[in-house]
Amino acid sequence: MSGIQNLHKTHMTIRPWIRLIQGTFSLRSAVTQVVMEKPCILATTLGAPGGIYKCFAPCIEKHFTIIPYERFVQRKEDFAAKIQALFVWGADIKVDQNLLQSLPNLKAVVNGGVGVDHLDIPLINSFGIKVSNTPHVVDNATADIGMSLMLASARKIVEGYNFCKFRESDDFPESSLGTDVSRATLGIIGMGRIGYKIAKRAQGFEMKILYHNRNQRPESEERAVGATYCASMKELLQRSDFVMVVVNLSPQTNKLIGAKEFAMMKPNSTLINISRGLVVDQDALVVAIQKKMIRAAALDVTYPEPLPRDHPLLSFPNVIVLPHVGTHTVETSQIMVERMVTNALAALTGGQIPDEVKA
Repeated sequence: MSGIQNLHKTHMTIRPWIRLIQGTFSLRSAVTQVVMEKPCILATTLGAPGGIYKCFAPCIEKHFTIIPYERFVQRKEDFAAKIQALFVWGADIKVDQNLLQSLPNLKAVVNGGVGVDHLDIPLINSFGIKVSNTPHVVDNATADIGMSLMLASARKIVEGYNFCKFRESDDFPESSLGTDVSRATLGIIGMGRIGYKIAKRAQGFEMKILYHNRNQRPESEERAVGATYCASMKELLQRSDFVMVVVNLSPQTNKLIGAKEFAMMKPNSTLINISRGLVVDQDALVVAIQKKMIRAAALDVTYPEPLPRDHPLLSFPNVIVLPHVGTHTVETSQIMVERMVTNALAALTGGQIPDEVKA
C-alpha cells in the first residue's frame, strides 16, 4: 500500500507541472497561429509575365500572404473578403469598378513605379481606398536610361553590333558615322526630379543644356547644372541637337510632340522619349523619320508596349525602341518592392502612407 500511496503522491506532485507544460504548448500554438496569419494581398502571380519577379518574393512574403490574381478570378468567394491590399506592377490587373466592388475589405492600391495614369484614382478613392506609388526610387535608373538611349543613338551602338554580327564586308559604310554628344545641345522637356538628374549627367559631357518646364527653376539650381530656361518649347526645339522628353502623362501632355513640333526641330536632331508613349504622336514620328525631318529617335516608351513587330518604327535603322525598361534593374526593382511593402503596411495599420497619391 505504501508503494501505491507514494505513486499517488508523486502523481499529485507532477500534475501541476503537466498542466503548466500543456498550457505552455497551447500558448505557443496560439502565438504561432497569430504569427502565421499574415494580411492577404492580391497581385499577379510572382514570376508570371508582367508580374513581380520571383526573386523579390521574400520581401513581400515576410509581411503578407500573396493571393495570385489568376487564382482569385477562379475562386473569388474564397478570397475576396481576405484581401486588404492590391499590388499593381504594370497594367496587367485592371482596377475597375467591378474589381473594387468585389473586394469589400480592400484598403490600398499599391502601385510599383511613379506613373499612375493607368489608375482611376477618383474612382478608387470613392470606395474609401487609398493609392500609393514609388516616387524618387526610380529617378536615377530612369535618368540613366535616358543617357543610354542618347549615347546609343548618337554613336549608333545597335547598328555597330548588327554590323559585327551580320556583316557581309569588313568595310564600314558611310552611314555608320555617328554624331558627337560632347558639347552638343540637349533640350530637356520637363525639368522635374528626373530631368534635373539628366542635366547633372549631361554636365559630364560638357553639353549645353536647355530646358522647358511649367515653372522655371530657381537660379541657383539652374547655375548648378548650367541649364538655361526656355519659356517656349518652340525655342528649345529649334536650338537642340537632342530633345529628351521627361514629362508626366496628362491631358495636357497627351501627344505633346507631334507634326508641328517635329517641323520645328533641326534636321540633324534626335528625339528621346523616356516619359510615356502617348506623349509623342507615333504616327507623326514615323512621318518625321521617313521625311528626314529629324536625324533619329530613341524610345523607351511606346503605345502599346511593346510595339507590334510589324510597326513601322521598328523598321528604321535610326530608331531605337525599348520595351519600357527604364527602371528595369535589380537594385531599383528591389527598392520599389520594399517601398510597396512599406506603403501597404502603413495603409493596413491605419498609419500615414509615405507615398500616397491623391486625386
